[in-house]
Amino acid sequence: MRQFFKYVLATIVGLAAFAFLGFVLMAIVIGAAVSSSHEPKETAANSVLELKLNEPLNERGREGRFGGFGGGGSTGLVELKEAIHRAKGDGDIKGILLNLGIVQGGMASLEEVRNALLDFKKSGKFVVAYHEIASEKSFYLSSMANEIYLNPQGTLEFNGLSSEVMFYKRLFDKAGIQPYIFRVGSFKSAVEPFFRENFSDSARYQTVSFLNSINGYMIGEVAKTRGINPARLKVISDSMLVHNAPDALRLHLVTKLGYFDEVQDYMRRKLDLAKNKKPSLVSLSDYTDHDNGIDEREGKTSGRRIAVIYAEGDIVTGKGSDDNIGSTKFAEAIRKARLDDRVKAVVLRINSPGGSSLASDIIYREVLLTKQVKPIIASMSDVAASGGYYIAMACDTIVAHPNTITGSIGVFGVLPNIQPLLADKLGITVDRVTTGKFSDLPTITRPLTDFEKRTLQEEVNRIYADFTSKAARGRHMPVERLRRLASGRVWSGIEAKNNGLVDVLGDYDTALKIAAARAHLQADDYRVQRLPRQKSALEDFVSMFEDDDAAKTRALKTELGPLYPAYAQYQQLMQMRGVQARLPYTLDIQ
Repeated sequence: MRQFFKYVLATIVGLAAFAFLGFVLMAIVIGAAVSSSHEPKETAANSVLELKLNEPLNERGREGRFGGFGGGGSTGLVELKEAIHRAKGDGDIKGILLNLGIVQGGMASLEEVRNALLDFKKSGKFVVAYHEIASEKSFYLSSMANEIYLNPQGTLEFNGLSSEVMFYKRLFDKAGIQPYIFRVGSFKSAVEPFFRENFSDSARYQTVSFLNSINGYMIGEVAKTRGINPARLKVISDSMLVHNAPDALRLHLVTKLGYFDEVQDYMRRKLDLAKNKKPSLVSLSDYTDHDNGIDEREGKTSGRRIAVIYAEGDIVTGKGSDDNIGSTKFAEAIRKARLDDRVKAVVLRINSPGGSSLASDIIYREVLLTKQVKPIIASMSDVAASGGYYIAMACDTIVAHPNTITGSIGVFGVLPNIQPLLADKLGITVDRVTTGKFSDLPTITRPLTDFEKRTLQEEVNRIYADFTSKAARGRHMPVERLRRLASGRVWSGIEAKNNGLVDVLGDYDTALKIAAARAHLQADDYRVQRLPRQKSALEDFVSMFEDDDAAKTRALKTELGPLYPAYAQYQQLMQMRGVQARLPYTLDIQ
């Protein structure tokens, strides 16, 4: 009996110790999460701001879970630009080091960063870039630097842009899946991967058109900063004359071949440091203010505000998540800005390939109501297509980058029939009892009748007619002309400006200035309020116990590697509900 009580007591003590240690560990983790919302660290005199940009570049940044432990973070475009702007006027920051590898960001986002860096150079401070491997995007970003160092054994990619799409027709044929496709517009090619083995002529035509537009703009901007004739740069790119680091130097794409210690020597000279003195490098995370939703820069104290609503990701019905645009959450954010008397204007910042037509229309309605009482300006980022264009088209003014991907005004629906898969591959049969002839519609376990297919196509046609009519009203053009520009065709920002789908070529700052002017606000007479509110580090930590989708996604990406995009597109197909206003296929410009 004594032994029994001894073991029981030992167990109780062990459990108590384990609980205590668990509590301490939890407190440490929560403390780390909370402390991740740090104020920027004090900057030493004679420092250099180092930008690595080795995380995905999103509209608003997000630290990895556990305050950075475990990955999953991203760099925020708004925070990055504000850091560069702050460094321009910071007497302790003497220059910027672009220590770049493979930059993960869209062309329009990179253009905003590049413009911010060009503005930084106006202060007389230096920008130096170092590459071991320079992708096309990272070279474009660094092409404005005073000095560009490339490792002597490194590589630089400068051979034009491409977009690769996976097609699943053969997979569906083998699996026994028959997709029913309902769409409007000869260019609405979002569904082509499900029933074709390659691009249609119209899809290839539009992709060639907007890729060449974006590539031409990029070459023109590189030509300006590198002092090389654009025609010569086009030959270098098209003929892929850059094969190695010596080629990049010979063709004047970089200024030096050197190792990182030689970059440090350059910074020592610029900082007037002794040879044995290490340059003081300040990381972006140590220099960046946490996004608290209100712009407090430059001592702005005015109660007047411009609300900036960030709409990034797929457009979905309901509340959505941090990674998409939920119609309920975003309609509420626009409504909040409309009803707030302190908010004098709104900027709708869009980075979305589209999604649910219903969700897009719900958000569109709130934009329309807001337009009636205060200025609302659309600012298009990397992509604002289909549903992304839908939510922009009621705004007073639409601002797009020259290399924004936009348009894709069209809708589609997909309904897979998996009866062959079930019966022929898995040996499963399905029977049903209904109260009416069409009670089981929509269904994926039997073929559709001709009447059912016509009915679904007519609904898609109706939604397309509604979409294009509203777009025509928003753009103040006859609906017949709008539909000639629609048909699901994708345009670059330059093309969209030329055909009247956007009003102004510019960036986020351009949109903000237009909003301030429309609201009769001076530059120092307002603050920026960012919506929707982002979760705090503690809230993000707590949400881990409620939803672990992000961790699962990271694990799948690691396991599947290059096959993950195919899996992601399959999941996207399975999650499509109702008629979709979505960009043609998944665009990844390389």
